[in-house]
Amino acid sequence: MEYQIREARKEDMPAVLELIKELAAYENASDEVEIKIEDLEKEGFEEGNFKCFVADVKGKIEGMALVYFRFSTWKGRTVHLEDLIVRESMRGTGLGGALYKQVVQYGHENGVRRVEWVVSEGNKNAIEFYENSGADIKKNWYTVHMDETGIKKNIGDQK
Repeated sequence: MEYQIREARKEDMPAVLELIKELAAYENASDEVEIKIEDLEKEGFEEGNFKCFVADVKGKIEGMALVYFRFSTWKGRTVHLEDLIVRESMRGTGLGGALYKQVVQYGHENGVRRVEWVVSEGNKNAIEFYENSGADIKKNWYTVHMDETGIKKNIGDQK
């Protein structure tokens, strides 16, 4: 199978959103996706808040990896991999591995000391893949989120 891993373009964002929704459905969280195409276009291409790589197979986006820089008080600048998604019909074709390699290469090219991400404990295939690639899965760390309701409650804004 021929494919190209490349930087996403603004016009790829509808396909990227489709992939995000596919992942949310896989995680039984379809109702949690609030982002819109316009948000992706603005944040990625006008504001520069993320970089996205896509797997292009004969002109169709079949996978994506979305990353951004973070800062660690222990390591300095890092790359955070927010999501790496391959369409279910294309899993096992090597697209995920190629996107993953692109993310690691991007981190290396930008001189970061760490590439980091979160993986669901139920995603055994991904965990095995990451461990086999040399990644260290931190089982004693918890991911913490505060949603919009929690933010408003925390700052005393009950509107």
